[in-house]
Amino acid sequence: MNVNDAWSTVHMSTTATAVMADTAVENVAIPGSDRAATARLLAPEITRLTGDPSDTAREHAEHLISLAVLYGTHPFTPLEQARTMLGLDRAPFGRLLEVFQRIPALRTAVERGPSGKYWTNTINPLNRAGALDAATYHRTAFPYSVGLYPGPTCMFRCHFCVRVTGARYEPSSIQEGNRIFRSVIDEVPTENRTALYFSGGLEPLTNPGIGGLVAHGASRGFDMTMYTNSFALTESTLARQPDLWSLGAIRTSLYGLDNDEYQATTTKPKAFDRVKRNLRGVMRMRAERGSQLRLGLNYIVLPGRADRLRALVDFVAELNEASPDRPLDFVTVREDYSGRDDGRLSEPERDQLRRTLDEFFDYARQQAPGLRIDLGYALESLRMGSETELIRIRPQTMRPTAHPQVAVQVDLLGDVYLYREAGFPELDGAQRYIAGRVTPRTSLREVVETFIQDNKRIEPRPGDEYFLDGFDQAVTARLNQLERDIADGWGEHRGFLRAARPESDGNG
Repeated sequence: MNVNDAWSTVHMSTTATAVMADTAVENVAIPGSDRAATARLLAPEITRLTGDPSDTAREHAEHLISLAVLYGTHPFTPLEQARTMLGLDRAPFGRLLEVFQRIPALRTAVERGPSGKYWTNTINPLNRAGALDAATYHRTAFPYSVGLYPGPTCMFRCHFCVRVTGARYEPSSIQEGNRIFRSVIDEVPTENRTALYFSGGLEPLTNPGIGGLVAHGASRGFDMTMYTNSFALTESTLARQPDLWSLGAIRTSLYGLDNDEYQATTTKPKAFDRVKRNLRGVMRMRAERGSQLRLGLNYIVLPGRADRLRALVDFVAELNEASPDRPLDFVTVREDYSGRDDGRLSEPERDQLRRTLDEFFDYARQQAPGLRIDLGYALESLRMGSETELIRIRPQTMRPTAHPQVAVQVDLLGDVYLYREAGFPELDGAQRYIAGRVTPRTSLREVVETFIQDNKRIEPRPGDEYFLDGFDQAVTARLNQLERDIADGWGEHRGFLRAARPESDGNG
């Protein structure tokens, strides 16, 4: 072997070792990983970065891996608590945090951990936009996310919905409300293409001008999602409002997998058959038009109903028959532990649901190949074999200033709601969470800036936590964590992971 061949062999061996080390580190927060072996692989990189001798580097590697596992599983842990768990003084802990930021594979490990969805779906995008810092430091900023709630009514009366029975917006409010929505759309900065979405509140498709609002948003370049029950998503609706094809995505909330389940949830007879017919029609028409519209389902796993996930796959496969060359794009599956005070499943339920999730993914690969499945925060953790516990914000941990720099919701009257589940007409207590009203003379920016600059505060009452959906809960937990870190003297490292790698835009 000549000198060049020998050098190439050594170089290839070194490269292979580095790749193996990176792979091990990237997966170290996944339950079952060999953390001791990974620490041995990581130690040389610590020595290269810091000049530490091998024994010290090995100890640091073990601490760094412990941090990756901790924040990949419990992302809202205050830094001072993490320091105490490691048993380190402040100076060496601060140095450890600096080293962590210099090793990209460790960030990846956190994002691949059981609670990685909190980072990738919520924290990282808000970090990059500066929205979390704006809320933390009480700076004025236009909301990162703006929900438009255009529906004047809803054809369902779901048993879990907080809507007041019979409550609706007067038909006379629709025309002026749609003008308000257009003005809001004109205000939203276009840098974030997914900043706008349509939801409720009440059903968006009950607004006869919804197509025009979609067209207006699309003309400004927004990739908008509509959350709908799809009961009114008929071919005649699409013929009457063709601008709905300008949406980026339609997410259909699925309330069962047969007529009986639907009626038990929505009180609407034969609603399932109609929704299924509508979805098949949209999929067929989408394929015929060559539309780029993304279509997907939102499905809630109710306690004791995990066995229905196989039927969900069968339903998707049946929909795909209407458009075999352009199948359904995605399914989001979420948990509902609302009846449990601690947000936790019992041991038997957890084991059953974990097994069911594995079977669900295997069956989906067979029956609906290519389907994107998103399990969200807690179910992803459960599937990976970690303890499943949803974030549970209580009145005592709610923020009186909320987070309008991050997200607001606007209804037909122009009222700007601070939480996503508060935007229902006549809902008891919800008016306290209105930051102000958009009018022909008052912009959304002015409403938000006035709320922040006047330091308006809403003191939470028992039950107010139900105005927060999963996103609001995660944002609140993150902001509480950031404030705790700053108060503990960790402002420079607040929130543990700071700068995030760029990710592609898009939803669904």
